[in-house]
Amino acid sequence: MSDFQRVSTGLHPRGANPVHLDHAATTPVDPRVIRRMLPYLTQMYGDPASRSHAYGWVGEEAVELAREQVSSLVNADPHEIVWTSGATESNNPAIKGAAHLHRAKGNPLVTLTTEHQSVLTAMLELDRDDFEVSVLPVQESGLVDLAVFEAALQPGAVLASVMFVNNETGVIQDIAAIGAPCRAQGILPHVDAAQAAGKVPIDLPALPVDLMSFSAHRIDGPKDIGALYVGLGRACGSRVKCTAASTSAACARGRCARIRSSRNCHCRRSRSTARFSPRTRSRRPCLTFARTRRFETQQPTTCNSPSNRPARLTRSESIQA
Repeated sequence: MSDFQRVSTGLHPRGANPVHLDHAATTPVDPRVIRRMLPYLTQMYGDPASRSHAYGWVGEEAVELAREQVSSLVNADPHEIVWTSGATESNNPAIKGAAHLHRAKGNPLVTLTTEHQSVLTAMLELDRDDFEVSVLPVQESGLVDLAVFEAALQPGAVLASVMFVNNETGVIQDIAAIGAPCRAQGILPHVDAAQAAGKVPIDLPALPVDLMSFSAHRIDGPKDIGALYVGLGRACGSRVKCTAASTSAACARGRCARIRSSRNCHCRRSRSTARFSPRTRSRRPCLTFARTRRFETQQPTTCNSPSNRPARLTRSESIQA
């Protein structure tokens, strides 16, 4: 008996055909999604991070096209979309990252009792790290009392995390009304939209939201694929920083949305040069910018500072390498 037969037999121990109706938990992959994915799993299987050959270029174009498609779903800028392995991974860096980044401002955090377990677990860990976490109850309707919510926004609060559509009850929170007092007090609103994307209209420029989490397998996509919306400017802080060990490609590929928004960032300006030769305009990699020296450092350095930009190999050194 094959592994597949053994697993499938376990689903039908007595010959009965089970019925799965909980598409709020997960969904089957849409056949159209499978058809679009198959060529990149069998023929165009290049690593998108490989910038020295055509297979990598094709993979990168596919990844960037997907980024544009996700951003168009919520009317965001493609530079504001960061890939993750799912909503759980999106929630963790959004909540923990923002909390630690803005800790100098304060440490109060706000969330609801009906949030996804990944959000509550992240809040619990921050509570153990001496953050002041307020977990608010909801009304019988499942909606949060806006007066109670606003009262919980203490001075110096850093972040408030509220789920858009609840994964168990289907309750739709009023994100506009929740995010407005947060924005007024300089608090980062984070929204878990794993259940909302593709089901309710989301227009991020019209919503007071700085961070939003998505998951593919909740909307007919494959598992272990997710995204995090990071609003440029606010969510990542006012100071643009990157480590000296970061390569131009790493920053340019959206690993740090705030860095990509900086006009003076060396990492962003070298993106086009790393992919194309300025003389031939062809897909021949420019060796001068294609590689950077990696050297260890304990302190992050300012990306805009010319003295702190990653060291670059000369053309002769690149060819020899």
